[in-house]
Amino acid sequence: MSSASPPLMIGGFKQSEIGKCTIPLSNSISLRIYSGTQPRHWKIAGLQKGLILVYKGVEMVGEGTGFGVPVLLFADNTYFSATSRLYAFSEKGLKTVHKVFFMDTVQRKRIRGVSIEDKAALALLRYTATLYRRYKGIRPLLNALKKLNVRLGLRTTFDKTRPVGEVRVAFSISPGSVDVKVDLCLLKKEGLKGVVIFNEQGSRFLRRYTDSLGADLIDGEIGAWERVEAEWACLTDPLRGFGFRLYRVKNSVLRRGQEFRQGEVDWVGLDYEINPESDHFEYGIEFLGVD
Repeated sequence: MSSASPPLMIGGFKQSEIGKCTIPLSNSISLRIYSGTQPRHWKIAGLQKGLILVYKGVEMVGEGTGFGVPVLLFADNTYFSATSRLYAFSEKGLKTVHKVFFMDTVQRKRIRGVSIEDKAALALLRYTATLYRRYKGIRPLLNALKKLNVRLGLRTTFDKTRPVGEVRVAFSISPGSVDVKVDLCLLKKEGLKGVVIFNEQGSRFLRRYTDSLGADLIDGEIGAWERVEAEWACLTDPLRGFGFRLYRVKNSVLRRGQEFRQGEVDWVGLDYEINPESDHFEYGIEFLGVD
């Protein structure tokens, strides 16, 4: 599978590629999406993004991925997308955007420019990441270890590689919501252990988490990657009242997360972890405070 795949056919018509699309939700809030890797912030600068929030002309995604971005978890590598194609059309008054993510980039760990390929070392790094997500009490210690790793020259890079297929994501946009349909039919499934759909924006914009069980959390209280047991969860801007809500979806796990370290990490999101055997996945994004 490569970026030379056939043109996208929708409703029997071949669609033309575009480079960028901005869709207003209100006088102050818009959604924007690129065929390139914009906005290029920090360590994920070279990766594809989904729909990003724009407030009064300013992109509020921080270092987040945007809405509807696939990540593939294989036994040996985690695959991201650095290449895409973007299409948009209107039907019955609704704007629909299709983005084809080519899964052609893997995450690497390097020390002073040298790639870490030793399986034991990689297993230790993955185990540390798991501890960080699961156990809040030891996060200060693990954060200190992260700072030490930076001083030693350990860093994450994203390297282009042979694609393992493509993920097609369709966004049907109305003023108060977005219906998201994820097509996983064109993926290599052998060795695929998991699929995550990221829905992330900037952590300095959407700072408050609430859910149907009564949780009310601000900033770092949200956690790194916590499982959501509530039927729905929201991320909102406590100053402007704008935000979005996601619901739990059958045969998936909904997780919340937030991280901010100046110049390195800046995201908050609600992500779905879905069955790798799935060919399709659908969910809705409900916007709050859109007038």
